[in-house]
Amino acid sequence: MSKLTSTALVSEWDRDLAEGTTTRDNWGPTAQPPSEWQGYERVLFRFFFLYFIIQVVPLDWHFYRDLLTIDWGPNYYQDVFNLARYAPRFIGPDDTFANWAIVALIALVGTLIWSIRDTKRTEYNALYYGLRVILRYRLAIGVIAYGFIKLFPMQAPLPSISNLNTAYGDFTAWKLFSLSLGIVPSYESFLGLVEIIGGLLLLNRKTATIGTLIIIPFTGNVFMSNLAYEGGEYVYSFYLITIALFLFAFDAIRLVRLVSLEKPTVPNRFVPVWAGRWKVVRPLLKGAFLLFAVGLYGYKTYGAYRTDPYQYPKTPGLTGAAGLYNVREFKLADKVLPYSKTDSKRWQDVVFERWNTISIKSNRPVRLDKTNTEQLHAADAARTYEFAGSAGRHYYSYQVDSLRHVLTLSNRNPNYVGETLQLHYERSGPNEIILSGLNESQDSVYVVLDKVNKKYLLNEAAKAGRRGTLKL
Repeated sequence: MSKLTSTALVSEWDRDLAEGTTTRDNWGPTAQPPSEWQGYERVLFRFFFLYFIIQVVPLDWHFYRDLLTIDWGPNYYQDVFNLARYAPRFIGPDDTFANWAIVALIALVGTLIWSIRDTKRTEYNALYYGLRVILRYRLAIGVIAYGFIKLFPMQAPLPSISNLNTAYGDFTAWKLFSLSLGIVPSYESFLGLVEIIGGLLLLNRKTATIGTLIIIPFTGNVFMSNLAYEGGEYVYSFYLITIALFLFAFDAIRLVRLVSLEKPTVPNRFVPVWAGRWKVVRPLLKGAFLLFAVGLYGYKTYGAYRTDPYQYPKTPGLTGAAGLYNVREFKLADKVLPYSKTDSKRWQDVVFERWNTISIKSNRPVRLDKTNTEQLHAADAARTYEFAGSAGRHYYSYQVDSLRHVLTLSNRNPNYVGETLQLHYERSGPNEIILSGLNESQDSVYVVLDKVNKKYLLNEAAKAGRRGTLKL
């Protein structure tokens, strides 16, 4: 073995020159030796190297704490997803472009110092290769993490009964977009498959450029959708786009020469030569990534889709109560209030979900929960999707005391912390529920609910797709 190949990472070019198996002429008249970098190229590389290393290599100790405490059970996919969304934050808990500006400033200062201290180096081929490897895997886990929660349609689930009985104008633009995606789960699965394919292509150096050609327009559409529908993922989606663009830039000029200008094009021939223990370590690391970030993550995501989709609470509700109920009779402090669209105290209708959520419609204003970023939580109390971005109803989680027939309701909206209702319930039949007790203002209420046998076009259309006919 030559002296050059005793290191872990060298190029085929350097190896062949050292062994005398090639000359500069053998690489073709249009090829540039790997060592020939222009001065501005070296400066630009130093900046982007520092910039992306700070952006993608976790600097926050909380990341490593969470990594070492991953739940290997059903919540594994949630922990991996949250880790996959890592981005450096110097200002506040949320993603902002101000954090990018700080990273760029640090990279600029580092570039100045590096350029002053490193005046003899004429190329950074090995570092460039290593940076692309880091970015390829960072981008891959980013899109694969989102891909599986779309492939098994959980990111945008089917609308709840409360959502189906909320006026169109009571939703924010972001919630409308999510609900519109949720009613076509097969299309959502297709989008997830596209993301997963793009991510898997990044794991091989020879197909990485093809992967970026899939990811750039796909994630670009996500970015524009977040801007148009006032979503909260526009910073993170653009973060993934910048990584994809940097990776694509490696072959961009060659692709333009070949496809657009129809000129002879020579591929970049820098390939690492792995020697010593790295020949064993490298495939083991890649195999571990595939096992834990693709295989196990995908398996756990599918299991969650089958048993506990993360957007809605998992605690079951009152047995046999799920559905929409009209408020036939409503008494407040023993005074009967007639049905009214304008009364802020009189309930108009009530929804019992399959899980332990009750939503109440009245003319009482709702202070919006504006959560519009993707968050995966194991605890029911943190799962805000059903009421986030919805102004038409008040949502309550409830506990059932089946011995005393008492429901204890707590407003799920974080803008109403501490708001509780305690209601005794009676079920005189399968379609009637009587509630009595104290409301959020601690006034006595008496409510008679009649279940509505309502058909939903969304559900009937799904049945019609199997039977071939649609009847309402």
